[in-house]
Formats: sequence, C-alpha cells, structure tokens
Amino acid sequence: MARALDDAQPPQASVSVDHFTNMYLVKDDPWDLATKWHDRRKYAVTMASLPRERYRRCYEPGASIGLLTRMLAERCDEVLAVDSVAEAVAAARDSLADLPNVRYEQANLPAGLPEGTFDLIVVGDLLYYLSAEDLDRLLDGLVERLEPGGDLVSVHFSNRADGGNYDGFNVHAALAARPGLERLVHHDDEWFLLDAFRRR
Repeated sequence: MARALDDAQPPQASVSVDHFTNMYLVKDDPWDLATKWHDRRKYAVTMASLPRERYRRCYEPGASIGLLTRMLAERCDEVLAVDSVAEAVAAARDSLADLPNVRYEQANLPAGLPEGTFDLIVVGDLLYYLSAEDLDRLLDGLVERLEPGGDLVSVHFSNRADGGNYDGFNVHAALAARPGLERLVHHDDEWFLLDAFRRR
C-alpha cells in the first residue's frame, strides 16, 4: 500500500505518560493486542522478518504487556523490555516471570534510554507518539546503541486514523534518513509498515 509522504506533522508535545496510564487503569490490554488478528499477524510478520536466527542482546522499547517480548525471548540470549506505564510493566513482569533471560523495566523515553549496546532493537507502535524533538533524540539514541552489524526493526501502523495523521510512513522515513543504516526488509500492507535495518 505505497503512499507518498504528506505534510503530516508529529504532535507538538509527546503524548504524556498520564494519558497511557489512564488507558491501562481502564483496561489491562488497552489495544486488545492479545486478541486482535491484525496485531497477532503483525507480531508473526515481525518475528519472520528478523534477519538472523539468533541474537545476543535485544532492546524492546514501548513493550506494553510483553506479548512480543515473549516471542523475542525465544530468539535472544537476553531481552531488555521497557514501557513508561507502571501498570504495563507490572503485568508484563507477572506474565514473563518464567523467562529468566527477560528483564522488564519502567522507562520514559527518550530520557530513559539504557546503557550499553544491543545487536537487536525492536520498536513498535511507539515513535508516532513523540514530538519532533523527542523523536530525533530517541532515533539518535537507538542508532547509537545499535552495535555495528546489529539489526533495528521498526513496525508501526500506517494510517492510524486517516491519511493526514502522522503515522508509520512518517516515522519510518525519519528512521531511514539516519546515516549508517541499510534497509534489509521492507513490508507495507493495509495495516502496518515494517522495516528492518542493519547498522553498517
């Protein structure tokens, strides 16, 4: 579903943690990630798009209740997953307690970027909630933490509400513009956009 970039702009301010916290207080799984077919399919396509069979250290920002985290744990020696909402972190820690290779922490991005480097970074349905300044800081921070030869996979809904909204096309274009990244995988359908990049 190719579309030209329009004049959509990121939000003037990043969507607040309070906004997302209120969503989790109303419902444990605010986006019905565990039950909606397009989300389950998106996770399957994401896993199938990982260029390598095995990774040493994975970082997953904006991991919500940890559904994709569990899948990543099967392919990674170590996974650091984070979310800004305490309720999401608590739920994920409970559901992933059987996985000793997963660490789940609360972090507000881009301020809470982790120390160290990773050979896999997976970011989904997060970037379009950030202001232009926070988006730039986060993308720069992610690329800095990606090891040479490491893979960065980004998956975001395309057309979240209507064609004029800042969506996956816009944030993926911003990511693709970062120097030193080579696109290995590109998937574009009626629901979502996925790109896998390797740091050269």
